Amino acid sequence: MRRRGFAVLISLIVVGVVAAIAIAGVVLLRPDHRQGAQEYAEAAARSLAAGRVPAPVDVEEGADAAAAQQRLTATLAGMGGIPHRVTVAGLTLEEGEGAGSVALDHTWTVHADKQPWTYRTSMPLRRDGDVWRGTWSNAVVAPGLAPTDRLGATRRDAPRGRITGAGGAVLVTERAVRRIGISRPETASVAQARTSARRLAALIDIDPRAYEAAVAGAGPQAFVEAIVYREPSRELAAIAGRLGPIPGATSVADARPLAPSATFAAPILGRVGEATAEIVEASKGKVRAGDTTGLGGLQSAQNDRLTGSPGFVVEAIPTDEGSPRALFEVPARRGSDVRVTLDLTRQVAAEAALAGVRPASAIVAIRPSDGHVLAAASGPGGTGGSTATLGQYAPGSTFKAVTALALLRAGLTPQTPLACAATTTVDGRVFKNYDDYPAARLGRIPLQDVVAHSCNTGLIAARDRLGPDSLAEAAGALGLTATPSLGVPAALGTVPATTGGTDVAAAEIGQGRIVSSPLGMATVAASIAAGRPVRPVLVTEPAASAPSATPVAAPVTAPEAQALRGLLRRVVTGGSATFLARAPGGPVMAKTGTAEYGTDTPPRTHAWMIAIQGDLAIAVFVADGAGGARTAGPLLADVLADIATAPSR
Repeated sequence: MRRRGFAVLISLIVVGVVAAIAIAGVVLLRPDHRQGAQEYAEAAARSLAAGRVPAPVDVEEGADAAAAQQRLTATLAGMGGIPHRVTVAGLTLEEGEGAGSVALDHTWTVHADKQPWTYRTSMPLRRDGDVWRGTWSNAVVAPGLAPTDRLGATRRDAPRGRITGAGGAVLVTERAVRRIGISRPETASVAQARTSARRLAALIDIDPRAYEAAVAGAGPQAFVEAIVYREPSRELAAIAGRLGPIPGATSVADARPLAPSATFAAPILGRVGEATAEIVEASKGKVRAGDTTGLGGLQSAQNDRLTGSPGFVVEAIPTDEGSPRALFEVPARRGSDVRVTLDLTRQVAAEAALAGVRPASAIVAIRPSDGHVLAAASGPGGTGGSTATLGQYAPGSTFKAVTALALLRAGLTPQTPLACAATTTVDGRVFKNYDDYPAARLGRIPLQDVVAHSCNTGLIAARDRLGPDSLAEAAGALGLTATPSLGVPAALGTVPATTGGTDVAAAEIGQGRIVSSPLGMATVAASIAAGRPVRPVLVTEPAASAPSATPVAAPVTAPEAQALRGLLRRVVTGGSATFLARAPGGPVMAKTGTAEYGTDTPPRTHAWMIAIQGDLAIAVFVADGAGGARTAGPLLADVLADIATAPSR
């Protein structure tokens, strides 16, 4: 009897506790309900990250799941392939476990090295029996996103840094251009776009097949660029009035980083254009298809500095009337300037002097006191290559300045007599002087006259005074064989050790295995002027680090340089360069040079000259010329008249 009474008492207590809990409005959570809600939330996060509406789902405004998916696809279209990560930040369930919400953390990695766009949204949940469902709206995608809004991410290119020259003159900066191309929306069909592409390609002389394929493969709203012209320019004026009859052909005003002219130091500075597939691949994601980047020269070598840091903006864009709203923004950071030593006045004058020269040609001007390259002009005959800094040619008699140093070190003086004959034979090979060498200057003449009149045979007669390394050491003493560090690809000269006989004879007169760039021979002249080996400098900011190199065993000394300057001065006062005796700007020291090359009969010749005037050293080169004095000489005279007297910056 007692046990039965006790059981009844326990039952009454349990009923009372349950009733009390119910009255208090508290319901114990069932683990299976929370687990189901968590699983749904995790699946919803994965779906949203993949661009899918979670399922099952309720849709605001009574739309069905298919319509919601269509809207989501349109909402995300402007984000392209930008990685989107969504994680569950928290789960809240209300009393009775029949409703709640999930907090979702979003991370958009718009650019690998930029701050990501992060935010949190919330999606309402409800339980339908044992199944959980979310309530879908655009606000689940991004905070405050209206039903008619879509997302759009736009890259903001950083303004590119400038390239400035001597005295702070701006060499490369944003300048007005016109982009010529086909606007697909203005063509009636793909067939018409193809026809227009062929007509435009013929008008501007580009590959018609390649351009037609580019236009046909572009989207219906695309503008497909064909060419870019400066504004104003003769080329633009010539075609501007002929675009109208071509359906879709149009021009778009824009700006590009450009030098003062299309030719201005073009091989040195390079250009800016759309990144090639090779550049995109090599950048490992840093450069994307369609990006503008440096192509060649300093624009490529200093691209990271000049490019700066691009930014982006993510906007909510109404599909109806209304202005876009910025949701997140990373500002672009302007690129830094690059400062070079090129002097605007001197570079323009040097290029003007070469404008009418048909073979490859170059003029290089260096300031000996600091090694600054003031001009590095390559003529049009080089077909866009940097003849000035990369061309490798036999320097001919300009190399006799190096040979003279080697002979001075061997004990000769400017007054030492040498046998200048019409011809001389070394190991069966006949060497002669240039064709119109004055007969009155033959015989035993002092070294200073051998150099002044450029007597080949006189120098060859002294070959026994030189060791195998004598010429190589003299070239190193004058900076010719150093490794350049211009900040762009460049080469100076190569002077190997001689092996005796004809090898020594040819090397003494700048032939055989001796080669130099115009930059290299300008460096020789600058070193003679400075009385020490000069290292040519092009980029001053950022400062270029000089490559590690074996120190010159015996750099040219001040007394040696003074003797060499005396020899080169005599070339002007009484030798092969008397046409420079009255050059404006002060006394000139010079050396003419003619180098035979090839197998033609008569042989073809390179024409050279080097000169020093005050704090200026110049090398002039023409790949095919009648001779140093006759071909390179007038160019040098023009340069001295135009730039040697210009104020140094």
